[in-house]
Amino acid sequence: MIKDILEKNNSVAPGSNELEILREHFPACFKEDGSFDIVRFQEYLKDKVNITDEGYELRFLGKNYARMLASLDTTTVIVPDEAHNSLPENIDSKNIYISGDNLDALKHLLKSYAGQIKCIYIDPPYNTGSDGFVYNDNFNFTAEELSTKLSIPIDMAQRILDLTRRGSASHSAWLMFMLPRLLLARDLLRKDGVIFISIDDNEQSNLKLLCDDIFGEENLICSFIWKKRQMVDSRTKNGASKDHDYLLCYGRKDDSRILGKESDKSKYSNPDNDPRGPWMSADMTGLATESQRPNLHYDLTNPTTGISYLCPSTGWRYEPKRMDELIANNEIIFPASPDGRPRRKKFMKDLESEYTGMSSILETVYSTQGTRELRELYNGKELFDFPKPSDYIKLILSQGIASTDKEPVYILDFFGGSSSTAQAAMRLISEGNALNYILVQIQAPFDAETDAFKAGFKTIDELGLDRIKRAAKKIGTDNPLFHGDLGFRHFTLKEPSGITLEKIIKFDKNTVVADHSLMDEFGVPTILTTWLERDGYGLTADYKVLDLGGYEAYFIDKHLYLVNPHLSDNTIAMLLDKYQTEASFNPQNVVIYGYSFPWNELQSLRDSLQTIMAGEKNLRINFEIRY
Repeated sequence: MIKDILEKNNSVAPGSNELEILREHFPACFKEDGSFDIVRFQEYLKDKVNITDEGYELRFLGKNYARMLASLDTTTVIVPDEAHNSLPENIDSKNIYISGDNLDALKHLLKSYAGQIKCIYIDPPYNTGSDGFVYNDNFNFTAEELSTKLSIPIDMAQRILDLTRRGSASHSAWLMFMLPRLLLARDLLRKDGVIFISIDDNEQSNLKLLCDDIFGEENLICSFIWKKRQMVDSRTKNGASKDHDYLLCYGRKDDSRILGKESDKSKYSNPDNDPRGPWMSADMTGLATESQRPNLHYDLTNPTTGISYLCPSTGWRYEPKRMDELIANNEIIFPASPDGRPRRKKFMKDLESEYTGMSSILETVYSTQGTRELRELYNGKELFDFPKPSDYIKLILSQGIASTDKEPVYILDFFGGSSSTAQAAMRLISEGNALNYILVQIQAPFDAETDAFKAGFKTIDELGLDRIKRAAKKIGTDNPLFHGDLGFRHFTLKEPSGITLEKIIKFDKNTVVADHSLMDEFGVPTILTTWLERDGYGLTADYKVLDLGGYEAYFIDKHLYLVNPHLSDNTIAMLLDKYQTEASFNPQNVVIYGYSFPWNELQSLRDSLQTIMAGEKNLRINFEIRY
């Protein structure tokens, strides 16, 4: 498990993931030594893509380092909160809360949720200088190692390491922090998925260029402006009241879209009992002068009354032939006075969509509502600075989850904060929307002087978890007839201790004596949860416990997991019998926790599985030992 990852990470370079994709689809473009032949690749594309030597991109110190971090696998394990997850309201829930670094969490999530997230909303640090953002990471490269991996001079490698270890809040440090997270987020999105990112002036321009680089400039849906302040700030030092934030929205593909604003049908009525149904009066004034469009400039006559109406200064919207068709179809409303302006009937039945475009200016919800909302949950206490209003996030999520799917869609927030996103998601769920949420929040400590710490919350994720429970209770009280999923399952990411890592690195795979302590230190639930996620089953999958003569094994779909030690001959015999006699038992992957078994037990199991593969079922079983 962890030892395998450590060995694999040693060979990772910037762009490793991208190269693997190219190798899969364009194997002929790789030379015998593994190098990529860009000239041959261009030959493949020349009839399909306009290739240019010109280019424009965002450059910053540490960009390739950040790309490499996205390619490194995580060595953290996923620890399930068994007491919480087994509660009746949580045991069957598909909602997920992860306590841990979001970079590690995204890497875990990619194993099971790649291409499955419909909507991502994040509110990352704005790098204002006062929001507490500093960049640090725990990757222990030397300048020499980094110089070799990135093919850069040692002095530049040292500058990058200084950024990662000295708590920098520079633009480069912020971009280095964001890039790998956005790369991984992109791969989590469905093809029709969208991502929304809150930001302000400090990094908006850099974030826009970074997202153009990651998602593609053509996939920008909109750069929304959120008017977050209702009252103008009279205390500004420079005379400008910054009353807005930005909300960048990108799609996964250029045909990705948001839902838009629901069409206002209140304007439609049917006062004349038109058999075509409700209609509204619409302006027919054109937009061109007579010199620009002479064919749209003419006087209009009511054929029934003979009243003539002068042409507007910018003409009509329709040419005479089309106007005659509308008159014949009784679609023109003629006023009684010649001074009036004829208008057109627009019928509700002709609406192309239930939704119209969404304004790029968002100004119906203000930031103070987020503070007030949290106060209401905590009896007037202010436990978190500047929480986003759940009304605001609910509006965003409702735009992102537009889907024709019958199954629930996933939404993700990997900067969970005080869990405003979870509250917004639960409100949407209670209104009948089919969705599940995934939240991630690092265990960042509260200062001892803060009200949150004094209220008993040592870390932000502790407050986030508690808020979800309180919000779920409130939503349940407000909607007594609703019995949907307001629970969630909780998991914590844990990095193995230095002593454990040393044991893992020194472990001899050919030993005749197993090291049971490495199973005891992690525990079976943690090992299984981590493996189920890694093998694509997700964090809410349920496995079966198999009793093989007193030995406990674990089975789900195509995988059988053997984690516990002491694999006796009797246990192996019962496993063989199960394979051979039960038609529904066909796990194609037998996964072994290598530290639990000496070499002779592993060999005995391997030999027995060979017997099964040669039997009547004609199975091909993948025997995998993980360390």
